[in-house]
Amino acid sequence: MTPLTDLAAIPYIDTDGQLPAQYQGKVGVYAIFDSDKVLQYIGYSRDVYLSLQQHFVRQPQKCYWLKIQTIDRPSRSVLENIRQEWIEENGSVPPGNGADETIWTQPIDAKLSLTPEEQKSLADGDELAQIKILKTAARRVEAEISSQLQTRGLQMQLRFNPKLKEQGLLDLK
Repeated sequence: MTPLTDLAAIPYIDTDGQLPAQYQGKVGVYAIFDSDKVLQYIGYSRDVYLSLQQHFVRQPQKCYWLKIQTIDRPSRSVLENIRQEWIEENGSVPPGNGADETIWTQPIDAKLSLTPEEQKSLADGDELAQIKILKTAARRVEAEISSQLQTRGLQMQLRFNPKLKEQGLLDLK
């Protein structure tokens, strides 16, 4: 296991506006840092690249720098041990592994951004009307996120799961 401080920080988005594609399909542990290089979240994944996409969509203003350690064979215990050692090395639990964990790891809930009118219509409407309201809210939040990602310089297209929009949720497909 490599200590977190010994790993080089790489930019979340490269000069071409892409996420680090060399981690596609790679198993590993990753640490995400904000623009001031303050640790925000430590996670592990069977596909680091896909996980990095999800985190970027959920928390674009907190994803500026990465430190990544890949392993050859998937082993949850090895991954959890590395993550735990990095948290201990950091001296405190990063916000994304503590109080803010759900906003780092769960689909984005567009229902939280419903207008008072939409909330009333949702409560009063039949199932089809409710789905339409939730999809509209999800699309509005998706447009806001896309705008933030473009502002950050992302040049790649990310697709959200259309089925989840009917529930007012946003997650990548």
